Amino acid sequence: MASAPMTPTESQDPASPSAFAFTNDQDLANGKAQGNENDGPSAADYDPTMDMREDKQRDDQRHGEEVSSSAYDETLPTTEQDVLLPAEAALVEEKLKKSKDDFDMFADDDDDDMFAEDPTPGTKPKTSEDVAKAVPIPQAKELDIGMLDNWDDIEGYYKIILGELLNGRYHVQANLGKGMFSGVVRAMDMTTRKLVAIKLIRNNETMRKAGMKEIEILQKINNADPEDKKHMIRLERYFEHKGHLCMVFENLSINLREVLKKFGRDVGINLRAVRAYAQQMFLGLSLMRKCNILHADLKPDNILVNETRNMLKICDLGSASDASDNEITPYLVSRFYRAPEIILGMPYDFAIDIWSVGCTLYELYTGKILFTGRTNNQMLRSIMDCRGKFTTKILKRAQFAHVHFDEMANFISVEQDKLTGKDTIKTLTFAKPSRDLRTRLMSASKGLTDVETKELTLFADLLDRCLALNPEKRITPAEALKHPFILKMLR
Repeated sequence: MASAPMTPTESQDPASPSAFAFTNDQDLANGKAQGNENDGPSAADYDPTMDMREDKQRDDQRHGEEVSSSAYDETLPTTEQDVLLPAEAALVEEKLKKSKDDFDMFADDDDDDMFAEDPTPGTKPKTSEDVAKAVPIPQAKELDIGMLDNWDDIEGYYKIILGELLNGRYHVQANLGKGMFSGVVRAMDMTTRKLVAIKLIRNNETMRKAGMKEIEILQKINNADPEDKKHMIRLERYFEHKGHLCMVFENLSINLREVLKKFGRDVGINLRAVRAYAQQMFLGLSLMRKCNILHADLKPDNILVNETRNMLKICDLGSASDASDNEITPYLVSRFYRAPEIILGMPYDFAIDIWSVGCTLYELYTGKILFTGRTNNQMLRSIMDCRGKFTTKILKRAQFAHVHFDEMANFISVEQDKLTGKDTIKTLTFAKPSRDLRTRLMSASKGLTDVETKELTLFADLLDRCLALNPEKRITPAEALKHPFILKMLR
């Protein structure tokens, strides 16, 4: 159980730097990068979908197939079109033509054909920015519930129709994708004339409850930051639409994984940008700690940036909870960003989010994923390869230590045979890291000046403190904001 957080007052947190700006997108590029195949898979190309599905199946087995709120996640990409399938479209068209309203959403206008084939079948936009431009947008129109027998697909997702007017004010303009528990659209708020993002929760009671919990947490966080300075996503309002809970968020641009795809594939972004993003992340963590909230799913996919790339916001709080509600589960947080205390079955607190941020910052600078593994067991091996062995003191507190370690604290590695695909068991002894953080960071860089080497050394120290194996020794958000690496940008 987490104790009450000791948090600095708002005045103690440095403000976001107004000087952080880019002349153009290429200002993000890392000119000192040196790609190294030994430093892990590409962070830009990683799709967490399969890993999350595998872990959800494992978690379902532990919970008797009951969907737990800790599995709630919004990062699965859509593989569907922005509009209904042609057969469904024809049904809507037929019913609309029978309407007394003379507005024809399906007029024979090639430029506004909402069901037109993609001119390049089989291709997908690279980022959510491209998605918004992929399909022409019809005029806004409220669609009567009687126009379709069922507005949901077989999985309970709302069938998105571009041009539909939601709640009498939101003109749907793009389908941004869907997660395990919702679909997300971009819409024009006809009242404010501003773009918003709307999350439509699947038509399922368990998912609705999880959505209402997220709303409660977001309201608590937003109320604690009335001036909007702490880099947490803003929930504007929520409403009901054809049986779906809908959450309206401020509109932002792309997430940090998409930033890596565009500007730092395999090489990361420059240290100046990483420093600015790090400070903003720690400001967000500081606010969540003040509110006694754990995010519990921080990763590049759940951090959005604005159009000018100089400001980020932490989003997707579907897995978030009060720090006192820390049920021990080995599958909380997406696998590559999962702190070791979660895997080992130890009590956890705010330190799990610090670990996730440490992994994320490493990815931003190197373009590579730091810790990987197809299972929790192999995640522990990857962690120890970089961070060294766990102390006996930690293992004694771990509920699942016996699953991964023998009585002599040797690691029981469950590996997959490359030829047969079957699991094999090896007993391994870890002493020192085979390749520590500083070595990895330095090998990812080239041509550094003495000043740049010192800056990178400071960055390595910050990551070292974010990724301490003992969560009690991990850096806090307040301490991170005062770390020399962060403070350098304020001088």
